[in-house]
Formats: sequence, structure tokens, C-alpha cells
Amino acid sequence: MPATLPRPPVGALIREWRQRRRLSQLDLACEADISTRHLSYVENGRASPSREMLMHLAERLDVPLRERNALLTAGGFAPIYRERALADPALAAARQAVDLVLRGHEPYPALAVDRHWTLLAHNRAVPMLLTGVDAELLKPPVNVMRLSLHPRGLAPRIVNLLQWREHLFARLKQQIAASADPLLVDLLHELQALATPPNATSHTGDADASNVAIPVQFETPAGVLSFISTTTVFGTPVDITLSELALETFFPADARTAELLRRLGDGQDGAVRR
Repeated sequence: MPATLPRPPVGALIREWRQRRRLSQLDLACEADISTRHLSYVENGRASPSREMLMHLAERLDVPLRERNALLTAGGFAPIYRERALADPALAAARQAVDLVLRGHEPYPALAVDRHWTLLAHNRAVPMLLTGVDAELLKPPVNVMRLSLHPRGLAPRIVNLLQWREHLFARLKQQIAASADPLLVDLLHELQALATPPNATSHTGDADASNVAIPVQFETPAGVLSFISTTTVFGTPVDITLSELALETFFPADARTAELLRRLGDGQDGAVRR
């Protein structure tokens, strides 16, 4: 039988998450309204936490739902959070909400991604920005980060590539800090190793240092399209899939971009799902 790596004890996992959140035992004990001694006993294995205590500590440590299941398993309890495909009938209402947001955002681009930046759905405006992208990068599963920064992807057309690249790296690092996901670490290393065009710049000549959001600027035959992006997540999800799903919506950063997208969007049809 294949060998399996031993699972860390539940106390070690709690200590790992506490340190990841940069909390002392006293900090967490105060947050969780328990004694520092009891927390110390839990972390070093001298006390076995109840299921309720594990969930209580996980809530205070903002542990992702997927990792809360791992905590429960390590503590000898059954996982409580389910993971379903977005197409599962149980997620029909959530799927309809996603489609509503994507369609409602037209004629501006919007897409849905999972925790690893895999493209799950997009609206009709997104394909208009993908002209010239290598077909290999568009084969499912499509990774949006890789598509954005790959030399055969969108990178050659992003005017402020270096600035946008660092912005995406910062987002990945925040996700890694929050989730401890090793696949995101691998993705970050892969993207950092990608070559950038020799003429890549951080910003356009008319960029304003007072901008409150970092735009992404695309070179197109019609001129530069400039967008600012927002991220939307489901509030208080109890399903792993929904907790890890994000809607990335792009708004025009100037009137020229807004007008051009309105013209390009005429005659297109509804949202598209991978």
C-alpha cells in the first residue's frame, strides 16, 4: 500500500494558524475568551479540544472552511462543510446569482474564478479582450492569472504590465497568507518566473499618482482600454465552493473605454459558462 504522510496533531494545526495570524497565545486566548493555560494545553497536546472549541478557535483565527474540515478531522471529528461543483442542483440559487451579476455587468467584463484562479464563468465582454491569445492558454481549465501574465497571453497587450504584474503578485501573496494553499505558492513561483516583454512599463505617461485604484490598461486597435477592478465574494457561505468563489468585475476607468465597450457590446448574447 502507498505510504501516507502522518497528519499533524490538531494542537499543532491550531498553533500554526495562530502564528500565521501573528497572534500570541495571550492574544488568541483573549479573543476566544478562554484561559491561556488551556490554549497552551490544547496546542501542546495535553488537552483535547471539543468540536465546539475547534470551531470557536477556527472562527477567531479566520480559518478557511476547507481548512476547518482539516482541523475537525485532525481532532477526531467528521468534517461539516461540503464541497460541491458549481453546477450542483443544491447551488442553483448561487449559480443564478453569479449569472445575474455577470450579465448585469455588461457591456463591461466580468468573470468568476475559484480559489486557484480557475475560470468558472464569464460574460460576453470577456472574449472581446482575448483576441490574439495563444489557443493553448484558452483550453480548460483556464487559469486567469496565467492568462494575464503569460508572454503568449494578455501580457504583450497590457500597457502597464509591470505595475499590474506586481498588483497580481500582491493579491496572490495575500491569498497565500490567508489560506496557506501550496498550489497558490506554486502558481506564484510560476508567474514570477515568466518572462516579460523587453519594452514592458509600469504605467502610461499620463498615469496619475493620485489614482485610488490600480488600473489595467489594454492596447487594442481602437486605442488603450483602461479598467479598474473589484472583487465580490459570497457573504457567510457554509459551502466550500461558495466560500472560495470570487467575482472579478472590471469598470471603465475613463469615458473613452466606456463608450467603446458599449459599441463593441451591441449585438452580443448572454453570459458564457465554461
